[in-house]
Amino acid sequence: MTRSVNEKLRFIRKELNLNQSVIADTLSITVQSYSMKERGQRPITTAELEVIAKQLKVPVAIFFEG
Repeated sequence: MTRSVNEKLRFIRKELNLNQSVIADTLSITVQSYSMKERGQRPITTAELEVIAKQLKVPVAIFFEG
C-alpha cells in the first residue's frame, strides 16, 4: 500500500517524536490548520512542503517515493 504525502508526513513527524505545534509554528499557521493539512482536508503547497521537509531534516523527494 502506497502512502499519500500527508500520511508520510504524519508518519515521519511521529517517528521524530515531534508534535503538530512544532510544524505549525514553523509554517506560521495554527495547529488546527496544520492538522487539517496532515489529514488531507487542506492542500499542502510546494513551499510548505519544502519548509516541512527542512524542519524534519528529510529531502522533499521522500514524500513522493514509492
